Amino acid sequence: MNTLNEVFSSLSTRRRYEVWFLRLGLIDGSGAWWFRYLLFNPGQTGCPKCVGGSPVQVWATWFPAMGEPQSYIQGFPLERLELSQRGQAPFHLRIGRNGIEENSCRGALEVDGHSLSWDLQYQSTARFTLSNKGWIGFSRTPHSDAVFSGEINLDGRRFAGDPLGFGVQGHNCGYRHRTFWTWAHAYFSRVGKPASTLEALTYEMPFGLIFRRAVLWHDGIQHVVRNLRETGNSREQRRWDFRGVTQNAVRITASITGADPNWHRIPYLKTDCSGTFDVMNNSLASANVVLESAGGEKETLQTSGGAVLEMVG
Repeated sequence: MNTLNEVFSSLSTRRRYEVWFLRLGLIDGSGAWWFRYLLFNPGQTGCPKCVGGSPVQVWATWFPAMGEPQSYIQGFPLERLELSQRGQAPFHLRIGRNGIEENSCRGALEVDGHSLSWDLQYQSTARFTLSNKGWIGFSRTPHSDAVFSGEINLDGRRFAGDPLGFGVQGHNCGYRHRTFWTWAHAYFSRVGKPASTLEALTYEMPFGLIFRRAVLWHDGIQHVVRNLRETGNSREQRRWDFRGVTQNAVRITASITGADPNWHRIPYLKTDCSGTFDVMNNSLASANVVLESAGGEKETLQTSGGAVLEMVG
């Protein structure tokens, strides 16, 4: 059973965020969707005096291939929340007509005159924990090579299919957001072969340390990238380059780039309610990865628009 979605936070916790999210790139190339189910400072009912401080929130962002991204966010009171117990599997989070479970999610939002709904199912073969620092926080990936089916409706426009698209479903939690981080996930479709994925994360830790890790899922094998070295991390150029060696002695050289106008800047509220900070996300990024085996054989994985790149700080 997939246990990486299990609820970590107690509803009495005063300061902590916990989020279940999906990034779905549409199979027809018309764009990508980002959905986010957020539990925020439940023990103090969010940040009651702050705009956007509801203790339960549902987010949806549409990244059109041609045009600027648009977010739709709705907050809900804690009293309406139905949440599985800590450590219980399978898990669930339900709030009104919105909810997420192990292999499905749904939503229905009415925001600023816009009407949005979705009903999605997903399956995958790859899952792992990218980062786990105890009470500080974690980053888990219950579905790394997710295949999505179902439908999404936005103001009368319908997106539907089986499959509908490809991407990732993740689960993050923390006492606070990190001061800076860079995160990327890339889904590589391969003709006649199972899809490959690459996920990478770097962020600031206490005492001046920096966390760096990447995981490659390739040919049904999980490769943990060790000695990850960043060769370029530019907010201005919207680009992240790194290299490393897996435990299977595979050398990996990766480049993830995201061009305008697909960058989306959105404010996140700090868990101490002291203000907001900007998160930059491009869910239509491109990725190029070169794999070199110990014997010198090379393979290139590429995607144009099948990746997500997120930068903070």
